[in-house]
Amino acid sequence: MILIKMAGRNIWRNRARSVIIILSVSIGLFCGILVLSIYKGMMSSRVKTVIESETGSLQIHHPQFKSDYEAPFVLQQEKQLLAVLQQTRDISAYSFRTVTQGMLAASSGSTGVQINGIDLSQEAATSLLLKKIDDTINLNWEKKAPILIGKKLAQKMRLKKGSKLVLTFIDSSSELVSAAFKVAAIYESNNAPLDEKNVYIKKTELNELLGIGDASHELVMVIPDDKKTDAVRQQIEKSFPTLPTETWQELSPETELMVNTVDAYSYIIIVIIMLALSFGIINTMLMAVLERTKEIGMIMALGMNKIKLFWLILLETVFLTLAGVPIGWLLSWAAISYYNNKGMDWSAMGKEMMSSFGFSTTIYPQFPSEQIFPIILIVVATALLSCIIPAIRALRLQPVDALRK
Repeated sequence: MILIKMAGRNIWRNRARSVIIILSVSIGLFCGILVLSIYKGMMSSRVKTVIESETGSLQIHHPQFKSDYEAPFVLQQEKQLLAVLQQTRDISAYSFRTVTQGMLAASSGSTGVQINGIDLSQEAATSLLLKKIDDTINLNWEKKAPILIGKKLAQKMRLKKGSKLVLTFIDSSSELVSAAFKVAAIYESNNAPLDEKNVYIKKTELNELLGIGDASHELVMVIPDDKKTDAVRQQIEKSFPTLPTETWQELSPETELMVNTVDAYSYIIIVIIMLALSFGIINTMLMAVLERTKEIGMIMALGMNKIKLFWLILLETVFLTLAGVPIGWLLSWAAISYYNNKGMDWSAMGKEMMSSFGFSTTIYPQFPSEQIFPIILIVVATALLSCIIPAIRALRLQPVDALRK
């Protein structure tokens, strides 16, 4: 109890020094939480984009389809699948697609693309395709042979709305098929590499060219609550054990890897911030010890042992740290709440650069509630470790020599 009282009084003997340490801890904690919130917001946004506009939550194909993308490997139980989809409440949207690989040829050259035959109304709900198009009012999907291409692909092939192009691919009879299309609209998503690879045409027209009737190659499902994805997958696999069902983690492994590793990287950044903070604490506490050299010599001469002296300096550091923690926590919470509603504009980083990694230029930080305790532990541990050097300096003092200074 005596040590606690002494530590509390010593803190405010030099108010400026104490305020500096408190502010240092607050700023360090604020920066650490802000870094985690930005990473969490980026990853949540990326996962949401993957689910809502790229792969969906789940996809189903013929067991052999994805090995070569051959036209004959269609979904054989489409009607039964549709019945299950309509009975599953957790699935908010679904789309049956026809998919094939082919070549796109224009006057500027040719390139390989993935050709997606779609029902536009289904696709609008599944991949938000219409929201990626600026001019949907003038989109005439009812005309013959319309095609939607990505902005990145349009720039690469020097195409614009109204441009004509030719798609070439192999049909179900292993014959080479070519057909002319006219660009109905140019879409742009947050993932430029996918925009460059994927084109969309009418499913009925692609099916006719492939010679597969009304069949589909791919079923995409969107589940708003990602926590329920595994349960829905198990339900579908139980009903259709011969059809492989893939989650977004399997369809976009780079996103899963990013999500799994980002926490480790964010903690590394926090440790670096805390390392810089530790030098400030060491310097300030060392000054506090040197200023009180005679006083420390006096209390040691009066009988205070080295263990109690160590605890005295430790308690001073702990009190200053604990005073800074709530300030840093409140500042970070206020800043994150503000930017969570308004968004952080990262357009200065370059829209093209951000989209090349699948990110939007607007980030909405999310308060990392589940990581607050580890961060506070890191801050407190940093403060405690930082006081070791000043404490050792104080323990080395000899009472007689200290009283002479």
